[in-house]
Amino acid sequence: QVQLVESGGGLVQAGGSLRLSCAASGRTFSGYGMGWFRQAPGKEREFVASINSISWRGGSTDYADSVKGRFTISRDNAKNTVYLQMNSLKPEDTAVYYCAISTLGAAAIRTPTTYRNWGQGTQVTVSS
Repeated sequence: QVQLVESGGGLVQAGGSLRLSCAASGRTFSGYGMGWFRQAPGKEREFVASINSISWRGGSTDYADSVKGRFTISRDNAKNTVYLQMNSLKPEDTAVYYCAISTLGAAAIRTPTTYRNWGQGTQVTVSS
């Protein structure tokens, strides 16, 4: 059973940067698509970014329109870790950020119900 642990969250001023990490233990995740989601208070969990396994479309990535050009998802299969580099942060990026493994195998899409093994989340707070 794979366990995911997110880290790297914190308090940052608007315009600042953070890098989130999602470390997987228990089983290699290199053959699976991975996703980052976030949930703000009183709101639904929303898609942020996803990355396919390298075996599916060359490990291509996808981003929500709200973060495109500011956030970058990447993975280091040797370290069983996926990252989310967040630049030019805005107050509306404030949320708990979660990572998860795609149930579709090598591919990852935007739908939260296609993910499993959710981590506990890491809080990101952006002050104005």
